[in-house]
Amino acid sequence: MRVSNVTVRKRLLLAFFIGLAVFVIILARLGYVQFGQGIWLTDKAEDSWGRNIPFEPKRGDIVDRNGIELATNISAPSVIVFPRQVTDPAEGAEKLASVLDMDRQKAYEALTKSSSSVYLRPEGQKLTQEKAQEVRALNLNGVYIAEDSKRHYPFGSYLSHVLGFAGIDNQGLTGLENYYDEKLKGEQGHVSFFSTAKGTKMPNLADEYEAPINGLNLKLTIDSRVQTIVERELDIAEADYDPDGAIAIAMNPKTGEVLAMSSRPHFNPENYRDVPAEIYNQNKPVWMQYEPGSTFKLITLAAALEEEVVDLENDTFYDPGYIDVAGTKLHCWKKGGHGSQTFLEVVQNSCNPGFVELGQRLGTDRLFNYIEDFGFGEKTGIDLQGEAKGILFNRDRVGPLEQATTAFGQGVAVTPLQQVAAVAAAVNGGYLYEPHLAKEWVDGETGEVVEQLAPVMKRQVISSNTSEQVRYAMENVVAKGSGKNAFVDGYRVGGKTGTAQKAKDGRYLENNYIVSFIGVAPMDDPEIIVYVAVDNPKGTAQFGSVVSAPIAGKIIGDSLEAMGVEKREDQIEKELVWPEEPLVEVPDLIGRTRRDIHDSHYELYLSASGEGDTVVRQAPEPGARVAKDSTIRVYMGDKTSESD
Repeated sequence: MRVSNVTVRKRLLLAFFIGLAVFVIILARLGYVQFGQGIWLTDKAEDSWGRNIPFEPKRGDIVDRNGIELATNISAPSVIVFPRQVTDPAEGAEKLASVLDMDRQKAYEALTKSSSSVYLRPEGQKLTQEKAQEVRALNLNGVYIAEDSKRHYPFGSYLSHVLGFAGIDNQGLTGLENYYDEKLKGEQGHVSFFSTAKGTKMPNLADEYEAPINGLNLKLTIDSRVQTIVERELDIAEADYDPDGAIAIAMNPKTGEVLAMSSRPHFNPENYRDVPAEIYNQNKPVWMQYEPGSTFKLITLAAALEEEVVDLENDTFYDPGYIDVAGTKLHCWKKGGHGSQTFLEVVQNSCNPGFVELGQRLGTDRLFNYIEDFGFGEKTGIDLQGEAKGILFNRDRVGPLEQATTAFGQGVAVTPLQQVAAVAAAVNGGYLYEPHLAKEWVDGETGEVVEQLAPVMKRQVISSNTSEQVRYAMENVVAKGSGKNAFVDGYRVGGKTGTAQKAKDGRYLENNYIVSFIGVAPMDDPEIIVYVAVDNPKGTAQFGSVVSAPIAGKIIGDSLEAMGVEKREDQIEKELVWPEEPLVEVPDLIGRTRRDIHDSHYELYLSASGEGDTVVRQAPEPGARVAKDSTIRVYMGDKTSESD
């Protein structure tokens, strides 16, 4: 059957259009794949071919307020394996096991694992440079050294509970390392290379490098000069008293900036695996809750003065040694009592019945209102984890006895930091500040300050006039009362002692006390507040006045001198008791000759050095007051040449 030319042309034309349509569809598909999905497909291919050697970011340094490094990083490379590139896993496992001191079977399993990359953990992680070089020298296919670092704490156990520590993957686990982990840790970078399906490297494709983003540096409010003094004094206390624990906090009362914080027992953050978790997890200044004892009386005093229910120097109180409250006798620490005294003497003598009287004058609501306004029963807000709130009586269940014991610091539980923040408010003009440790965030590359953290004032609790009266009473406590052992000549120290019973299973323990002292100086313009608590000191009388006051006084005096705070001349003179002797004023020996000094009489010893016959320098400076029989050091020289 013959087909006409017209039919042939129609069929050819149909075939042409069908072919054209198929071509257009294919072309469109190719265009879509090339231009629409090209980037996505390239990324998928690179992801399939790509192998990443990670580069860890530099974790931000932590420094004190003067730039001294407290936590930093040291290089610690790690071993990473790409199993598909390994040519002889048996031989490689043997060599790696020998160098890294690891199980050979474990090494073999890592080299043959069905995975794109494998870290040899923990044996191949955080190596020394020497060990990393040994691994490189093996020259094993598929085994690489990835740049890494580990956290280093230059001062060991110094400030350990505050700093905390970072884990093997440089993640913050406790303390500030954990609290500010997001800003400190930075973002990981890597070097990428491309390999075939068999894992061999593609020679014609360049490696790609994505730099890590380093973490920010954290500048603290901590002053290493003060922290060093605190650590020293707690070490001495441990040696002298073998306590169950000890705490010290130093803070700027006008800003809430923590200058120092430490507790015992402590630990080296780099060796945290070697100590029990209950040691590194318990930052006692923010975590520990206990009855404050007499240091809490300052809050009752501030409330009574603010409400004008007492006149310190004109109102009197008679203490027979106890006070009867709802049929219960609450005793004073002094058997037989203090007799008739002004309320200023009530504070100086830390007289429990006198403070019960102040609590009764205030009444339950006013007393507890001030206690809560001073921050008790709530977290201070410090930038550390694990902070406790303390425990107060439920106000609905407060009867006369609960009100009375609360007034002198018994029956409630507080944290050391709450006490520091509250007393700071009582002496700084009445302003309650949020204690804090972070001062600035700094770019480690440029040194630029990224963020400054300003002090946070929560509220004003009492007036400046009341605050002035509280300071006056506290200075009298140190000059004339129970806090004499914290007296520092020239620095106008004020404070309050505390001796608190410890409770267990609902009963108070026998001969087991937390003895404390909270001190402030100078009282005309407070620059530092220091709290010291020693838990169950042994071999001594367990009183805050005996154990903690001298420690706090030493911290305050040495810290103010280190901070460059000038001494005052108008402090309240210390009331001496036997066998104390008056301080001796250091004479001016500059320009005096050996014969002049020999012919004079001083109640001091002299230690001379240098050549010459004339005193050109001396220490302490003229006018300073020191204990009788102290040693004055002088340097002898030629007066004329020294002045030239």
